[in-house]
Amino acid sequence: MRGFREAFGYAPAGVWRAPGRINVIGEHTDYNDGFVLPVALPHAVTAAASPRDDGRLRFRSGQTDRAFDADVLPAPGTVTGWAAYPAGALWALADSGRPGGGLDLYVDGTIPAGAGLSSSAALVCATLLAACGDTPPAREETARLAQRAENDFVGMPCGIMDQSASMLAREGHALFLDVRTLIAEHVPFDPAAHGLTLMVVDTRAPHRLVDGAYAERRRTCEEAARLLGVSALRDVTDLPGALAALPDERTRRRVRHVVTENARVLEAVALLRVGEVSAIGPLLTASHVSLRDDYEVSVPEVDAAVDTALAAGALGARITGGGFGGCVIALVEAGRADACADAVRAVHADRGFAEPAFFATVPSAGARRLCRTH
Repeated sequence: MRGFREAFGYAPAGVWRAPGRINVIGEHTDYNDGFVLPVALPHAVTAAASPRDDGRLRFRSGQTDRAFDADVLPAPGTVTGWAAYPAGALWALADSGRPGGGLDLYVDGTIPAGAGLSSSAALVCATLLAACGDTPPAREETARLAQRAENDFVGMPCGIMDQSASMLAREGHALFLDVRTLIAEHVPFDPAAHGLTLMVVDTRAPHRLVDGAYAERRRTCEEAARLLGVSALRDVTDLPGALAALPDERTRRRVRHVVTENARVLEAVALLRVGEVSAIGPLLTASHVSLRDDYEVSVPEVDAAVDTALAAGALGARITGGGFGGCVIALVEAGRADACADAVRAVHADRGFAEPAFFATVPSAGARRLCRTH
């Protein structure tokens, strides 16, 4: 609230919080109508806001000195940088039939920038809640609006996993989401209770060609589904037959990843339902191999972190997020977490990579209002 007061000279009407996410397993399956298993992070975006009655928009951020001001709600594609996300949130609300007036908005956060931990979805979700005040849409609808803001206003063709994790997650649980039906199940997932640590390694590898490469993979999957006569790759039940029917090796690799990744999500959920947390480790590693070799979204820094963590005793490790840089997760016995981190740090130093950052995370709660000031 202090940042808001310093920016605008008065106290906000309230403060809202929306978390980032780590995807335990289920990568690049959401835009293929598949299955995902994210958890919300303790790291979050906070949004302090007050409505205005003159239609004016003023956005400020604790992360940058780039301000945004507008007298009217901008159109899609006309805002660049961080302000496109809150602007997109307000546009999505207005386009859904919930036009608002103006808004003074101050955002801050603890989600590491550029790490692939979904700071953008958290920013949009926090803005949506702040703009709606006492009458927010249902959580599922807020997630859909947030996805629409990113797809149609910002121009990022993402699925709905990140927004759903930010809005729907529960503490001590992973969110098992069927992206086609949007049916969600909160699956118990408490690594610490099983003597384990879910360690996040921010490799600080710069994202390489992420926007264009992400869109290219999505287009490839959609074209493969058309060739196979299914509405989405989630519907492929005969993988060998599907691969034989496809015209080129690159498309076959993409399809193989999506189909086998969906199967890994279902297997991981089955294990977590019966409390077999450590048994999901090999699935994490298999997911990484598939993302590295078939979907081709890994980079040397990430592969080094995964391989080193496994060699140091991790039960499983993989890239998480859209890829091309970003973070690795490793499921590690609690007593080995420090040694695992030290080994990764040493290998990265030896290879001349940026020094990675580490934190242990716990499945956390979804978005909420923190306080009302008047």
